[in-house]
Amino acid sequence: MPPDQPSRSRHKTPPPGETGQEALYLRSLSDRQIPVQVKLQDGETVTGWIEYFDDRMIRLTREGKPNLFIYKNQIRTITEHGRDGRRRPRTGPSEEAASEDGH
Repeated sequence: MPPDQPSRSRHKTPPPGETGQEALYLRSLSDRQIPVQVKLQDGETVTGWIEYFDDRMIRLTREGKPNLFIYKNQIRTITEHGRDGRRRPRTGPSEEAASEDGH
């Protein structure tokens, strides 16, 4: 009897549900107080900066308006915005260091 051969139709394990990248990104936005626009599942859009977050929600701080606690399952997208309300392109760490040094 031949030895057991591994099946050719192996099932790949699915990718992990959590990579930790979400927390790193939210921490970066929070630490730098980057203005963001949060689009909710119902289509409503709110703006502010992320002051706090955990695994289930974010706290969005807004100037002149009440702060909001928003459950992550209600968020469709989070987009970075400049202080003037326009969308900002994301910059890498080397670009940020160069702009701070004036180079």
